[in-house]
Amino acid sequence: MDQLQCGMSPITGFRFTLNPMTDGFVDVITGALKETDTSAVWMHTDDVSTVIRGKQAHVFNVAKAITLHAAKTGVHVALNGTFSAGCPGDSAGDAFLDKPDELLNRDETRQYVSSQFALYPMNNPDYMSVIYREVDRAKERGVFNESMHYASGIHGDIHDVFDFYEEAFTNARSDEHRHLVMTVSMSVNSPSHGGAGR
Repeated sequence: MDQLQCGMSPITGFRFTLNPMTDGFVDVITGALKETDTSAVWMHTDDVSTVIRGKQAHVFNVAKAITLHAAKTGVHVALNGTFSAGCPGDSAGDAFLDKPDELLNRDETRQYVSSQFALYPMNNPDYMSVIYREVDRAKERGVFNESMHYASGIHGDIHDVFDFYEEAFTNARSDEHRHLVMTVSMSVNSPSHGGAGR
């Protein structure tokens, strides 16, 4: 896809890498993908990363489910990815916009995660107010961790964290400024967490 074509597509996408800190990383990754119902999204995995595309609700649902299934192995896992909306070149996922709205992955297992995110409201000259607003929302939701250079720390139960991320992704877009990029880095089962959230 030509990145210069970005504009007005209703498709949401997420390109990510999952990095289990174990010699058995292949089994953790393939197991998480297998345990997740991905039938509501377009998905492709290559030798570097995986991309999923479709309706926003399904993309976030699948992203959370894959992370949660990897976390349930007990292995320290890092996830790094980029959510994007507003690119007409995502035509490969068009058919998945007809999928029913019902979410297919509903595992409610609690899991503490520590993460960082950065919002990039494209072509919006008032982008800093958008970012500050979503950081304030994180504080209201009780998932804000700390301020830092080039990102904001978000932590808590995986369901609360992903709910916040999806809400921020929705609210940071507008009819006038539809193209949005959001990066997320997540750490799960890190020894440094010391049993937080358990």
